[in-house]
Amino acid sequence: MKLLPMPWLSLAIAGLWFVLVSAFTLNSLVMAMLVAVAIPLATARFWPDRPELHKPLQAVGFFAMVMGDIVIANFELARLILGPIRRIRPQFVDVPLEIEDPFVATILASIVSLTPGTVSIDIDRQARMLRVHAFNAEDAARVAADIKRRYERPLKEIFGC
Repeated sequence: MKLLPMPWLSLAIAGLWFVLVSAFTLNSLVMAMLVAVAIPLATARFWPDRPELHKPLQAVGFFAMVMGDIVIANFELARLILGPIRRIRPQFVDVPLEIEDPFVATILASIVSLTPGTVSIDIDRQARMLRVHAFNAEDAARVAADIKRRYERPLKEIFGC
């Protein structure tokens, strides 16, 4: 068994660790390394058919963009919640999927759920549809188009699917 079965995941976990602890010390470095090695090792058997990362540098940029989207969505959601309730337009949105790989589709659904104001409800693999609940969506087609443009298209390039 390799010490780092998923090196890019280990790198992402270590990076996320430093964001969460917001301090670079010897202790945080050691803990980040332990967590970044332990989690992929402990979960490797649950990832039998994981796709290959074709564009790792693009993945780093994509990760940064998603983190930025999460921060911006937090502020937008807070503005909506603190404002008049009549401005909120919740609805379900169906996003047609071009991604066929179930692992990559799950990554897409996870990104949607991590972004405040949206949550993935279901991935229908046969209909190739991602069902999303949006806290505020006046135009469902626009929400679906945004998810496809910002998240699905880059994921297809990063994983080559």
